[in-house]
Amino acid sequence: MSDFSFIGKPTPLIDGDAKISGKLKFTGDLKIHGLLNARLVLSTYAHAKINGIDKEAALAVPGVHAVVTAEDLPEMSPVSRTKLMLARDRVLFVGHPVAVVLAEDEAAATDAAELVDIDYEPLPSVTDMLEAMKEDAPLVWPNGRVTGAGDEAAHGADAGGDDDAEEEEDKPSNIAGTSKIQHGDIEKAFADADLVIERTFTTPMVHQSSIETQRVMVQPNPMTDGVTIWGSMQSPFGVRLEVAETLGIPESDVQVHAMPVGGAFGAKFGLYEPLVALVAVHVGRPVRLVLTRSEELMTANPSPALHFEGKVGFKSDGTLVGMQANVVCDSGIYPSGLGGFSAYQFAAFYPCENLLLESTNVLTFKQSVGAYRAPTAPTAFMAVETMFDEAAQQLGMDPIDLRIMNAAKEGSRIPDGSEFPVIGMIETLEAAKEHPLWKNREESKKHGRGVGLAIGGWMGGLEPGAAVCKLNRDGVLQVQLGAADLSGTPTTFSLLAAETFGVDPDKIRFVYSDTNSAPYAGGVGGSKTTYTLGNAVIRAAEDARQQTFAIAAEEFEVSAEDLEIVDGKVQVKGYPDRSLSLGDIAGKAMTFGGKYDPVHGSGRQSITDRAPSFSAQIAEVEVDEETGEINLVNLAVVQEVGRALNPMAVEGQMHGGATQGVGWALYEEMRYDDDGQLLSGSWMDYVMPDAMQAAPIHTHIIEIPSVSGPFGARGVGEPPIIPTMGAIANAVADATGARMTETPMTAPRVLEALQNR
Repeated sequence: MSDFSFIGKPTPLIDGDAKISGKLKFTGDLKIHGLLNARLVLSTYAHAKINGIDKEAALAVPGVHAVVTAEDLPEMSPVSRTKLMLARDRVLFVGHPVAVVLAEDEAAATDAAELVDIDYEPLPSVTDMLEAMKEDAPLVWPNGRVTGAGDEAAHGADAGGDDDAEEEEDKPSNIAGTSKIQHGDIEKAFADADLVIERTFTTPMVHQSSIETQRVMVQPNPMTDGVTIWGSMQSPFGVRLEVAETLGIPESDVQVHAMPVGGAFGAKFGLYEPLVALVAVHVGRPVRLVLTRSEELMTANPSPALHFEGKVGFKSDGTLVGMQANVVCDSGIYPSGLGGFSAYQFAAFYPCENLLLESTNVLTFKQSVGAYRAPTAPTAFMAVETMFDEAAQQLGMDPIDLRIMNAAKEGSRIPDGSEFPVIGMIETLEAAKEHPLWKNREESKKHGRGVGLAIGGWMGGLEPGAAVCKLNRDGVLQVQLGAADLSGTPTTFSLLAAETFGVDPDKIRFVYSDTNSAPYAGGVGGSKTTYTLGNAVIRAAEDARQQTFAIAAEEFEVSAEDLEIVDGKVQVKGYPDRSLSLGDIAGKAMTFGGKYDPVHGSGRQSITDRAPSFSAQIAEVEVDEETGEINLVNLAVVQEVGRALNPMAVEGQMHGGATQGVGWALYEEMRYDDDGQLLSGSWMDYVMPDAMQAAPIHTHIIEIPSVSGPFGARGVGEPPIIPTMGAIANAVADATGARMTETPMTAPRVLEALQNR
């Protein structure tokens, strides 16, 4: 029986009704006096010189207020995508913003944007990452590599290792940086191995494709020369910093309201907020930008394409003796560290004395890339998990047993030199081994189906944060945070506060505040929000509880240790008639002439130790060998979560992540032609799985409490997307004998693999 009153009980989202009924207001619903609607004028070339911009026809459209170009804005060094602003002399990708049309209504802005006449002089471009590495390739930055800045760090995507990017600085190149991690003697390890598996994997750019596109509204503040921002974003304090740097004003003069987010998955750590802020200040009126779906696909920041060469070596008894990865990452027009992170993840969870993990980040004339739920991990684990599966087959071993004997456990060394804390990789694999879908795989064979398994691990991100709790006169405990509401965390935090303070969750109210009034909170991503901020909420609730008891103790003339909270009242233990309601206690500190300090608890945290989490998945597929079509029949998700604070929300994350993994595996791909034109620039062409295509998903939760997480919780958002590609690929191999190394696993690619098996 659980020791908790509220933790661990399935609890519906407290804002669920508002979200599904349309009562909740998003950024696009906001209206403000004097608002101008913005529409971007986008480049139709991947690389071209801008010889001139004619605004006349656009300005003649009724309702158009202005057409803003780079000449109207301060010139600044384009060191990152958020600092790129509008193209000044040349465009660098199809979709590169060249101008912003401002109008009283969206229709006028859209009509006028089509009338802005830009004189382009096409220049050579390259969109293939391997071609871009060649010495004679057109250079994205011919005058020297820009610094670049990605949001992968917000997801805990730090690969460690050596970065040789600075050595490339003197000679302009599309190679934006390299990384290398090496341990032991890799050449000897492979020479001594009894079995070596070596394969090359390729995965395309994949878009986050949240229901709500990028959108932001900015209002200038003439009193301070600052701005107020409303937006769909994952990191309000990060946006505040970026905008303040862009405008050259103190952070305190930038007020950011993080609106409810209609999906993000890593794409909304900041992109167009600085540009809209500059434009709003330039015209002196509030400006709102809402991207269309095509603009979102062309101009945002998808997951990078990867060319992944993997190699593993085993002894005949299954002992892993060598791991090698060489990853090329298509970073678009700005550098990112995602290639090195992918190589790192390849070997992170199977400890091996002999490692060589290398990466090259390459620039191409495509939009810059960013994080997408467990950035680059799906590719890394598809590589290692399919090679482990192939090795088990050749060694005559059970695929799960081979993984268990080589799996990381507490004390195992991580490639960056640190050691694993308490983790549940082995327990996750053992639970998967007992799952009916795995145990009955021979029965599946009789029906012409294949069953495959893969596991994925995630280290988890870290970032300090704080929370505030105050007791109101109605007996409600109000909790205040500065994080964005992305995935139902108010419900989980309410359970933490209720459990700690000692009241029912319906007596908790959560307030997500702007950056001027809320305590600091990091960006929401990397499976770190509950893991880190949860402890801040607990500490704030504990502080408020102690302050509440201090008032009651003085009123009853007893020790605080003699008090308890029961049914919304503070009472003396054993004497329920000696009690005061929580509302009465709050009122005694919220009145004229009162002698008590108001109940105002605060909590802070800066966890520095990670709590890795794992998801193992089992896929059952049918493959039509005449057409190459894959039918996903069943998908089981076995996940270790530390402590399931709200099992309903945890299972929702498991379902959502696995469904996105199905998209990666079978459907999703950003396809470009040789001229850099996006061929999958709408949801008519960019295919995602629907509820039927995602197949029945069966969830199984494992709990191995972490050391530092709230009540032992670990991050749950990233792991369920990671192993899906590998599990489906292994299921295809089980059904047909063909090994899939390229995604999405479309019918033509499956047919090609069948011919080459």
